[in-house]
Amino acid sequence: MDFPARVKQQSCMDCLSGQSLGFDIRMAFQPIIDWQRQEVFAYEALVRGPDGQGAGWVFERITDDNKYYFDQSCRVKAIETASRLGCDKLLSINFLPNAVYNPETCIRATIEASTLFGFDLRKIIFEVTEGEQILSQDKLRRIFESYARHGFLTAIDDFGAGFAGLDWLHSLKPAILKLDMSLIRDIHRDPAKQQRLAEVQRICHELGALILAEGIEVEEERDFLVNAGVRYLQGYLFARPALEHLAGRDEINGWR
Repeated sequence: MDFPARVKQQSCMDCLSGQSLGFDIRMAFQPIIDWQRQEVFAYEALVRGPDGQGAGWVFERITDDNKYYFDQSCRVKAIETASRLGCDKLLSINFLPNAVYNPETCIRATIEASTLFGFDLRKIIFEVTEGEQILSQDKLRRIFESYARHGFLTAIDDFGAGFAGLDWLHSLKPAILKLDMSLIRDIHRDPAKQQRLAEVQRICHELGALILAEGIEVEEERDFLVNAGVRYLQGYLFARPALEHLAGRDEINGWR
């Protein structure tokens, strides 16, 4: 896609205005917990519509023409909202690799927003969903490498549902691997899923990558994962996403 010059010069305030996107967006946040330390590890920023409409409502309005603006706007809105809410944990932001035409250029608004709103760049996690159609694996690797150079953490979301096999993890070298809920569901009584988890844990140990299990809904799933050595957990068992709110520890369920 050939991006015009005005796109390349977009500032973080342009992203916040919603003018380039065509509608306003807001952010909901879901906590990711550190089971070992019994505290919040990070918050994942999840896009919502102007009146709190779900992500489906938003994505119905995303086209090839506004995908770049959407990707940039989500980053800036997540940083601005998290900073306003006093976030002092890691902030996980989803990004669309197919909307990134040049990693170094596309990251400028993120850096500008972090400076403007006083949010530490080293606390940002950029995660790509494995379910997205990746047009170029080499391009995604270059994006990950660029983000790592800037001090961002990188993550693969929904692992087990899409493009990335275990071998490709060696190329991407993500800091965090988020296991898809299809792998987590009923893992406590599914030997095949348990074996798959063990394989992923072995690779992540070699790479020095953290494993995060998402989509946890029942205590039995949580207990199996914890006993298997999975430290970082996320799911409805603990808390649902909350619009423009960071759930504190006393609002989170499913602790010991």
